[in-house]
Amino acid sequence: MRGVIWLVLLFAAATVAALTLGDNKGLVSLFYGHWRVDLSLNLFLLGALVGGFALMLVIQGVDSLITLPTRAKAWRALQRERAAHAALREAMAEHFAGRFNRAHRAAQRALAIQAGTDELAGDRELRVLATLLAARSLHRVLDRTRRDSLLRQALKATRRAAPQQAVDEGARLLGAEWALDDGDAPRARSLLAELAPGVARRTQALRLKLRAAQLMRHHAEALGTARLLAKHQAFPHEAAQGLLRSLALQLIDAAHDGDQLRRAWAALDDADRRDAYVAARAARRAAGFGMAADGRQWLRPLWQRLQELGAEQRAQVSLALARVCDDIGVDWLPSTEAVQKTYPHEAAVQAAVGAVFAARGLWGKARRPLEAAAADKGLDGAARRQAWRTLARLAREEANDEQAARCDREAAAID
Repeated sequence: MRGVIWLVLLFAAATVAALTLGDNKGLVSLFYGHWRVDLSLNLFLLGALVGGFALMLVIQGVDSLITLPTRAKAWRALQRERAAHAALREAMAEHFAGRFNRAHRAAQRALAIQAGTDELAGDRELRVLATLLAARSLHRVLDRTRRDSLLRQALKATRRAAPQQAVDEGARLLGAEWALDDGDAPRARSLLAELAPGVARRTQALRLKLRAAQLMRHHAEALGTARLLAKHQAFPHEAAQGLLRSLALQLIDAAHDGDQLRRAWAALDDADRRDAYVAARAARRAAGFGMAADGRQWLRPLWQRLQELGAEQRAQVSLALARVCDDIGVDWLPSTEAVQKTYPHEAAVQAAVGAVFAARGLWGKARRPLEAAAADKGLDGAARRQAWRTLARLAREEANDEQAARCDREAAAID
């Protein structure tokens, strides 16, 4: 189609030329001294056109000769730039293929080409990327000394420009990741602190911050960071729930006295406090610190909605409640009686019910659930031991020393 159009235009130009120049009687006279030259207008126009075209060719030829060294230099710089980029691509391919020594050599070759080319001296991205790739390859082969030297070079280069660029952010994130792989959490935190606020909220930065907090046993900070990651959907729902629960348990276990335990509980959010495993662990720790009232307060919301929990969660809440029954109030009795009727065949629940009744001195009501819990060999050993010991107390209250001794023997026989 394009050829047809050009052919039509050519015919049109020929037609116009024939109509305008075919009967042109114009004359051009040129005078030089005593000489006179007469030319037809058509010949003059044709000569002017050819002369102008020839003059343009001469000018272009002279310009090409004058600019030949500059163009040759630019061509050599382009070839070296292509060679540098080719070496960088080769380094990336070798790195992804697991040939880290070859990748390091290719990245160093790219750096050498750039260093020997003045036109590439200002290409900071190429230098930093090649340096990081070489350092990453050394990290893979556990050459930490040379890796750290290259990382320092990359960080020094990035500080000369705006810290918002991706290559600068990548250098710090990689440095923090390598520091964590080496177990150097303070170094990782220092590099992460240099990131801009927007970059520090990215998923990768939060993952590194979480690892650093876990390594330094900053459980509250780790839990807060994990919440942000879960909010950003960095983990599947089940994995996020398990991670948050694990970090909350670590925060509770790190408490060494009652005040620390209260601060740890206050640091949890509502979702953590509604977790049966977390609340049960906190209540057990509270029992160990003589804080039974706090433990009961933390368990009460879960005890009142026990029907919403699964069997394992009910067992955790019940066994924890059995540990914090000292001085329990009468306001617990209505819910305890309702739970006893709802779950008559769950030994953990019956153990808690028996412990509550025994704590209130309701020995007649406590006997049956305690016997059911003590007889269930599938129940936790500590809970069964507590049930037997409570039954021994009950027997002593009734002056039945033989029954009390038997209950004590049963408790002692549990591993």
